[in-house]
Amino acid sequence: MKPIITASECASESAGSRPPVLLDVRWQLGGPNGRPDYEAGHLPGAVFVDLDAELAGPAGDGGRHPLPDPEAFGAVMRRAGVGQDTPVVVYDGGQGWAAARAWWLLRWTGHRDVRVLDGGLTAWTGDLTTEIPHPAEGDFRPKPGALPTLDAESAAAFARSGLLLDARAAERYRGDVEPIDRVGGHIPGAVSAPTTQNVDADGRYLPAEQLAARFAALGAEDSTEGVGVYCGSGVSGAHEVLALEIAGFTGVLYPGSWSEWSSDPSRPVATGPEPQ
Repeated sequence: MKPIITASECASESAGSRPPVLLDVRWQLGGPNGRPDYEAGHLPGAVFVDLDAELAGPAGDGGRHPLPDPEAFGAVMRRAGVGQDTPVVVYDGGQGWAAARAWWLLRWTGHRDVRVLDGGLTAWTGDLTTEIPHPAEGDFRPKPGALPTLDAESAAAFARSGLLLDARAAERYRGDVEPIDRVGGHIPGAVSAPTTQNVDADGRYLPAEQLAARFAALGAEDSTEGVGVYCGSGVSGAHEVLALEIAGFTGVLYPGSWSEWSSDPSRPVATGPEPQ
C-alpha cells in the first residue's frame, strides 16, 4: 500500500462503503495551536489531534517531541474512532510534517492501513465543515516496535558505517543558525537531506522515481542496514522516512533527533558543510 493518498482518492473513499477515519493534525513549529484552524473548517468527519499534547510525550531528556506513552496514544486514537482494521487518512495544513508524524506513530504501533493526504488541506477541493464529529470509539490497541527506531548510540553508528540523513534545513545542519536547540551543527558523519527537497512547489511528494534518484545520490543504495533519519525533534524526520518509503527504501527514525543529541554536552557536534 502506498503511504500517501490524493485528495480525489480520499474524497472517493470517504463516500464509499469503507470510509477512512480522518485525522486533522494541523501544527506549526513554534506556532499557535492548530485547534482554532480546525474549528474554522476541516474535512467532513475529521477529528483534531494535537501533535504537542497527543503525538508526543513531555519534553525532556528524550528531546522536544519524545515518543508518546503508547497506551495514552492508543486512547487518543480510539477516541478518534481508529480501529485495528480501520483505514486511516491523516492530513495537516500542507507542510506534511505533522501528518507524517501521525502516520509514523500509527505504523510504529502496528496499524497497517494509514496514509497521508498528499499536499494536505491545501490540496483538498471539496467542502469543509465546522461540525465537530463524535465518532464511535475504535478498538485500536498499540503494539509499539512495528517499525525500527534509533537511539543516540545507534544513530552515531549509522553515521559511521551506513547512511544517516539530517532532514533539517541546510543552515541548521551546518550550524550557521540554531533557533531552538542548545547548539547548532549535526551528528558527525550525517548527510544533509532537507525535507523541502522531497516535495514540489505545492507541497506534494515528488514522484517515486525522482525520490529514488535523490536518495540514491545521497548514498541510500550503498547502505545495507537501511537509512537512518533524524531532524530537530522527530517530526520532520518522519516526513523523510515516508519519502524514503515512496522511493523504495527503508528509513529508520531517530525519534529524539538533534534536540536529544545536542542536549548532552559530551556528544560530539560537527559544523560546516559535508566533507567532500
